[in-house]
Amino acid sequence: MAAKESRTPAINREWCKGCGICVAFCPTHALTLDADDKAILAHPDQCTGCGLCELRCPDLAIELAEGVSS
Repeated sequence: MAAKESRTPAINREWCKGCGICVAFCPTHALTLDADDKAILAHPDQCTGCGLCELRCPDLAIELAEGVSS
């Protein structure tokens, strides 16, 4: 089986203010806020790489990184 391109959210914890917008807009509920009220990719297997978190983050704390998965 050939490898496919995937996009995974990379979250800059220093820039994240914990507003929860990314969590609210995630259609697969892959993101959550941790004990420090910072966004984390809690369920990477559910992430589809749609980019809504990156698009909606008001602090530009999320960037979808290109990667290869098998």
